[in-house]
Amino acid sequence: MHKIFLGLVFVFFAFPVFAKTVTLYHTSDTHGFFYPRSGQGGAASLAAVLESGPKEYLLLDSGDFAEGTLETQRSKGLKAVRLMNALGYHAATVGNHEFAYGDEAFCAMLATAEFSVLAANLTLSETGKYPSGILPYQIFEVDGAKIAVIGLANRYPNKTVRAYTLGHQLAALKETLPAVEQQNPSAVVVLAHDSLKDDRKGSPNYIGDIARQLGGRVHVVLGGHAHAVFQNERRGAVLFVESGSNFQNVSKITVKLDDKTGKFVSARSKLIPLVLKKTGEDEAAKTFADSLREADADVVVGTALSALSKRPSKRKSADSAVDDWVADAMCRYAPADICIHNTGGGRVGLPKGNVTRRDLIELYPFDNSVVSAQVSGAFLRKLVRSGLTPWNRMTYSGLTVSFKKTKNGDVKNLKIWVNGETLQDDKAYTIVTNSYIGSGRGEGKLFKTLPQGTVRPAGDKTMRRILEDDFKRGPLAPPKTGRIVQK
Repeated sequence: MHKIFLGLVFVFFAFPVFAKTVTLYHTSDTHGFFYPRSGQGGAASLAAVLESGPKEYLLLDSGDFAEGTLETQRSKGLKAVRLMNALGYHAATVGNHEFAYGDEAFCAMLATAEFSVLAANLTLSETGKYPSGILPYQIFEVDGAKIAVIGLANRYPNKTVRAYTLGHQLAALKETLPAVEQQNPSAVVVLAHDSLKDDRKGSPNYIGDIARQLGGRVHVVLGGHAHAVFQNERRGAVLFVESGSNFQNVSKITVKLDDKTGKFVSARSKLIPLVLKKTGEDEAAKTFADSLREADADVVVGTALSALSKRPSKRKSADSAVDDWVADAMCRYAPADICIHNTGGGRVGLPKGNVTRRDLIELYPFDNSVVSAQVSGAFLRKLVRSGLTPWNRMTYSGLTVSFKKTKNGDVKNLKIWVNGETLQDDKAYTIVTNSYIGSGRGEGKLFKTLPQGTVRPAGDKTMRRILEDDFKRGPLAPPKTGRIVQK
């Protein structure tokens, strides 16, 4: 496993100053998944890919590396940073999960990072200046070519941030570009923790605005956050790349430069799935990653009779087996008319056979508790409708849904049943959900419209403990899906 020192490095070669191509590697939303799952992914596989490629490259990450596993949780993100140091990352930006452990822990991660942490829109609240350990951009020299990388942090951290201000990304990018351009880079790369998936017809996102407003000045946008995969996606003059999540893949971006002028000509990308049978594992990286393991993470807590997929298994169904199980387990712990689980809270599926504590933490890495409330059917109708766009963001125990969508993506012909009976707008229903949704965050913003005191604790166990205890009932059979059907 080799490592390239970071920073603004000037290297002189005997051959012409500008090479024909420059190689970038990109990951995002690794979430502490240091180890393979079902023969794919992990740090050692990535290191093997890097070893097999060109000696000069940039290794970049679009954020959300600090939360997702027991290793990252107990170290407050520091183990993820240490692993990235060892892998030789050159730069990363800041995702919403980098703030999972509070401002002090975020500051500790910055102090530990040996790679550049880039976020042009992240400043200190008191002074408006960049914090120690944060740069708006960095110029890297690779094979004689100057590559500018500008970072854009996600504006919506998953925990309250007080010490820092997260400004609008496009405004920060426009403010930063002139200083970058004065250094005459061969190519300008934006490293962002946001996704092209969110740039939709009728609902534009700043990511798409980069191409619409800054095409020709920005050449490549490396995104994340949505756990999506985009390869060779071009909007005008800009190449967009996203690499999925959980250390399952790495994108290889080849930037072609003019031999004589050194200016940007074109870029293309290739997704490399980190399948161990194809990539192998770098032994040094494997040894280091294994040294970071939390010993009790791999304790078996139960058995699954079949794999529980994160993807819907039925045609036209929008709910998955693993998300439905989370909702059902919640209702078994805190009985209610309806239990509500946000599908973004469930990160991965469960394997068939032995299920370990690591599997459950990777499925649900958050410390949320559960809360209950009594709400009207009219509130539920609004909540369900909001959860169906732009994709299915909720699943339920005790509630089933059918709907259609217009060409513009709006919901129509919405029908809702509670335990087999048609939802009544004027009837009161008892609901249970996790504390993240119940506090009005994320998909649960409608909960902010409820009178103060409506939402109350429904037990003292965390969601992960509820899921682990659910295995005490015996081997887990996949629940019946088809609760949310698009016709």
